[in-house]
Amino acid sequence: MQQLSGLATQRGASVTNIVLIIMMLGIAVKLLVAIVPAQIGDYQLTKLLSAELKVANDNNETAKQFVERVNKQLSINADYDTKAEDVFTFTNKKTGQLAIHKEYAVTNTFFSNVDIVNRFEGDIDMATAE
Repeated sequence: MQQLSGLATQRGASVTNIVLIIMMLGIAVKLLVAIVPAQIGDYQLTKLLSAELKVANDNNETAKQFVERVNKQLSINADYDTKAEDVFTFTNKKTGQLAIHKEYAVTNTFFSNVDIVNRFEGDIDMATAE
């Protein structure tokens, strides 16, 4: 008579393995939901800042006019909790040669008191704005 219980005769995944796989997939999905929107938001903000910087430099606007223009565009995009002054600093304030350094962080809750912090930074000048 053949013995049916044993590791050599087991086929497929055990209940423990299935539960572990489901937990790992849940964690992976939770990470994606926390990280991907922040990355997309940073991409959109970088495009916005580049476009507005190009317009400001082409029109020989001052740094103050540029900040006002960015704040106006952020409010149009319904991004009310973001202020231009919190997102970037000027590396060059000369009229027509404006350049900025973008640096900010986005925090999302992962589980209860565990947060995921996405930090973004980069330089945007006339060359990269075009």
